[in-house]
Amino acid sequence: MKDVQVDVLIIGAGPSGCVAAAYLHKQGITIKVIEKSVFPRFVIGESLLPRCMDHFEEVDLLDCLIAQNFEVKTGARFIKGDTICEFDFSEKYTQGYDWTWQAPRADFDYALTEELKRKGVDIAFNQEVISVEFNKDGSSQTTVKTENEDTFEVHAKFIIDSSGYGRVLPRLLNLDKPSTIPEHSSIFSHVKELERPAGTEGTFITFDVLDTDTWFWVIPFSNGNTSLGFVGKTDFINSFNGTPGERLSEMLKESSYYYERFKNVDFLFEPKIIQNYSKSVTQLYGKGYALTGNSAEFLDPVFSSGVTFATESGLKAAKLITRELQNESVDWEKEYAEYMKKGVSVFASYVKEWYTGNLQTIFFEGTDNPDIKKQICAVLAGYVWDETNPFVKNHDRLIKTLANIIHMNKRTWNE
Repeated sequence: MKDVQVDVLIIGAGPSGCVAAAYLHKQGITIKVIEKSVFPRFVIGESLLPRCMDHFEEVDLLDCLIAQNFEVKTGARFIKGDTICEFDFSEKYTQGYDWTWQAPRADFDYALTEELKRKGVDIAFNQEVISVEFNKDGSSQTTVKTENEDTFEVHAKFIIDSSGYGRVLPRLLNLDKPSTIPEHSSIFSHVKELERPAGTEGTFITFDVLDTDTWFWVIPFSNGNTSLGFVGKTDFINSFNGTPGERLSEMLKESSYYYERFKNVDFLFEPKIIQNYSKSVTQLYGKGYALTGNSAEFLDPVFSSGVTFATESGLKAAKLITRELQNESVDWEKEYAEYMKKGVSVFASYVKEWYTGNLQTIFFEGTDNPDIKKQICAVLAGYVWDETNPFVKNHDRLIKTLANIIHMNKRTWNE
């Protein structure tokens, strides 16, 4: 194949890469998208947050998604024993979308790439980045291997790495570092529900909390399938014996709320297992490149933040690159790294405090205050850059403080 010359090379055609590509294409910037997989392809991350709807709307990708009739997600439900905590996105502190989707990512991502192809974006599937060489000015030569084992080079002024779990540049440039999120693993599959409960009971996304470290997700789709999965400490996931299917079937017994609903269903594919999944990097950008989405940071999925961080970072990187290509000065540390780290830090606090039990205390014992619940709901909807929200601005201490107050009040009441 012939070598390619573009302004921007995008590695990965998931939501982050698609949003970045849509924005850059709209600005008349030449791009090429390299994707290792063949779409449609399975990937996890099937629950979205309202914040990402702003991104899809801004880059003209919302209508193609609406046309797919995905299951609308208007909130989320958390269950622990006999206690139920529900969040309604229409009752949140920050203004913005009050709905999003629960969607099979194979269909969701395929709809995005098909729309980009229709717009004339150059997307190459089944091609793998095998090496990258940067020049002093940030331009680069990327060697790509095709499905026929041929190679060619992409010469670009800038690279956006949206490769997700593939983490292409972190791997090639030795940027990986351990995450500060506790180590957990997950096991999951899809099932076909022939007798799904009527109404919201059948379609509401739910997190069934079995103990402080272990939870079970139920994500119904509009096509009649449902995503099921357990998250827990790696030792817990590995304590079940047999094939992945046998292990997940046995684990379903742990959910007293859902076992009857799912005990006789067949898995549509052999359950997949991801171990110790939280990842981080030493830096989010460098001369001539930016890391977006899961390539940069992958948090625990308890609050479904993956796609939102992917699209937020993809759009932000694309805007900054556009300015740089127009010879404007860009402060990547302040405008990209610090900005993205603020959002990641907020969500990371919520994930960590979930596993300390403090956030679970608030959910199941202390959400009677409607103002506090609205503020937390805005975070769960993905609006983690709104520093007028006390639970964003003071995320690092407010959850602990509120949980301690709840515990103190409970002790006083019992005395």
